Amino acid sequence: MINYIEKIENKDLPVVRLRGIIVFPGTAVSIEVTDKSTQNAVDAAALHDGLVFFVPQKKQGNDMTPNAVGTVGKIKQNIKTTDGARRLIVEGLTRASAQEYAKQGKCEVARVLIKWCKLADDGGLRGEALVREAVRASENLARLLPKLPAEPSAALKAITSPDLLSDFIAAHLLVRYSDKLTVLNIADPIARIEEVIRLLYDEEELLKVEVEVQRKVNGRMNQRHRETILAEQLKAIQEELGVGDTPELARYRQRIGALAASDEVKDKLYEELDRLSKMQFGSAEGAVIRNYLDSTLALPWSKTTKDRTDLKRARKILDDDHDGIDNVKDRVIEYLAVKHLTERPGGQILCLVGAPGVGKTSIGASIARALGRKYVRVSLGGVRDEAEIRGHRKTYVGAMPGRIIEALTRAKTKNPVILLDEIDKMTSNNINGDPASAMLEVLDPEQNKNFRDHFIELPFDLSDCMFIATANTLDTVPRPLLDRMEVIEMKTYTRTEKLAIAKNHILAKQMKKCGITKRQLKLTDDAVYTIIDSYTREAGVRNLEREIGTVCRKCAKMIVDDPECQKIVVSKDNLKDYLGAPKIKPDRISECDEVGAVNGLAYTQTGGDMLKIEAAIFDGTGKLELTGSLGDVMKESAHIAVSFVRSRAKELGIDPDFYKNKDIHIHVPEGAVPKDGPSAGITLVTVIASALSGLPVRRDIAMTGEVTLRGNVLAIGGLREKTLAAYAAGVSTVLIPADNAEDLSQCADIVKENIEFIQVKTADEVLSLALVK
Repeated sequence: MINYIEKIENKDLPVVRLRGIIVFPGTAVSIEVTDKSTQNAVDAAALHDGLVFFVPQKKQGNDMTPNAVGTVGKIKQNIKTTDGARRLIVEGLTRASAQEYAKQGKCEVARVLIKWCKLADDGGLRGEALVREAVRASENLARLLPKLPAEPSAALKAITSPDLLSDFIAAHLLVRYSDKLTVLNIADPIARIEEVIRLLYDEEELLKVEVEVQRKVNGRMNQRHRETILAEQLKAIQEELGVGDTPELARYRQRIGALAASDEVKDKLYEELDRLSKMQFGSAEGAVIRNYLDSTLALPWSKTTKDRTDLKRARKILDDDHDGIDNVKDRVIEYLAVKHLTERPGGQILCLVGAPGVGKTSIGASIARALGRKYVRVSLGGVRDEAEIRGHRKTYVGAMPGRIIEALTRAKTKNPVILLDEIDKMTSNNINGDPASAMLEVLDPEQNKNFRDHFIELPFDLSDCMFIATANTLDTVPRPLLDRMEVIEMKTYTRTEKLAIAKNHILAKQMKKCGITKRQLKLTDDAVYTIIDSYTREAGVRNLEREIGTVCRKCAKMIVDDPECQKIVVSKDNLKDYLGAPKIKPDRISECDEVGAVNGLAYTQTGGDMLKIEAAIFDGTGKLELTGSLGDVMKESAHIAVSFVRSRAKELGIDPDFYKNKDIHIHVPEGAVPKDGPSAGITLVTVIASALSGLPVRRDIAMTGEVTLRGNVLAIGGLREKTLAAYAAGVSTVLIPADNAEDLSQCADIVKENIEFIQVKTADEVLSLALVK
């Protein structure tokens, strides 16, 4: 049984509130006091035998409140510093609890209850055992802490009282403020030392975990540091002896040695490798050289694929992939024939020009498959920086090779088919240079044998590559660049060709996407023709594919809704159920001959179009009104037409003074669509002559051609597309310039079979054929 000696007394003492500091009984503490009220309490302590009630504060919510238990301590030393603060040496005497706080003079005073609780004979055997255990736990903890000063370490072994030892350990070994408060609040010495032992073991376990974590972190850091030092030492030794490489340098040296490239290339790579060997590991410049070596070694300096020269096989591949576009297919077959005879026909540079959706991009992959070459596509749309083509200097941050070298790296051969998509969409500015100018070297067979990318800095032979550029128009392509390419025009598809493409390619592709089989869906030919004529207006087949995809999705929904559905037949009669009302009303000729209305032919980006140009005559002062979003060239053609009709007024039976007393209004329908060009010249002459003379124009005739002031008819472009539009509208006769006679061979066979072409040289011939007298 443990005996206690207890004593209780009350005292009124000045209060010093402490924050983050705890004064324990039996220990000395140095405290610096700056607060004025606290200094007043220190001065008041002289009236109470130097005794002060030191109470630690703890956070409760957002406020600081005094702890329930504090320590009565005696000020042993009070030194005033030069900055007005006080430095105190305080000796803790005993625990006490505040009964109440009050303001007395300039300081705070508390009535404290002092309850002495001491052990008789230091707790006997139990007390001795607890002291030994506390010392053992303290020593274990001390091994994990920085070395303790000699005084506390010696005192730890000299203290035999559980009461004093628990407070001493709490003051010097416990780290957490909350643990110290816990010890201060326990008055019973036995309970207090037991709690101290528990806290020591908890702190020991926590420190062990921290030490283990720190050891692992330091181990990793030391390992990296050690590797860096060893690498530097190895470099120094190798440099001194002139032998040996690091494993990384050895791999690079092996790759360079195995590279099938010229001596110039190898010498440059070895030079860069030597520079890398002298650099500190992890340096920024070393990373640049590594990137350079990797990019250069990845290039196919000598690797090529063998061309397939079987002309029949190549033709079959092209025919299977694409219907129509015979001029492109013939050019590829010609290339293979030359390759078969010469073994080195040189790099080919083609430029496919045509409206959107005619298959310019997809033909590139088919050409590569027919030749047996690798295929890689380079998108040039929106490129405005010369470095995109030639690459960046490798000294720049984030430098990389240009798109041409990057394409060769992806192809992994030096003779791929490279598709330069949308070459007409490149732009330029004054800051980043002109990418079109950089393309001049790429697309020049005489220069691209030694193409130098700014990043690679070595000549690379591009002459074996087959370049295929695509463009919607040549208007934005610079003339020097256009001069380096062989331009092949991708024709507008005829209705028959669109039907073949839909049946052979599009329908099967869309049915596969929707999970439909041929047994479940049949799309008739007349339904496809109706989609072509009434739901799409385009030169290619892109919108046709979208509409067929819509039909397939509708059918897929019907099959899911009705599992017993055997087969769906989509024809011209029920097409509205799938696509709704027709979106486009096809152009058709008038039902009768009309005065002041002529069928003109125009070429647009969506193909050919028939425009019914109208003219009206009013009494007036000779004004000429032009409407229909006409461009400047077309307006000039209208003025030329008026002047020509004036010169032929007598022959046509027209009042010679019509230009004084008549106003002429010419309108071209679809006013929201801009129109321009000189090819409507003879059409304007005819419509003005008809309106002024009152003679009707044949409804089954259409015309195109530029007219001069003297009435000569000049050649025009886009004849194939214009004649397709005339055929679709039901025209039986088309007047064309005599200079376009050779272009008739390019017109679709179905058009030539159903339309009579009349070649005219003068506007007088046009009027004699078109006006009904």
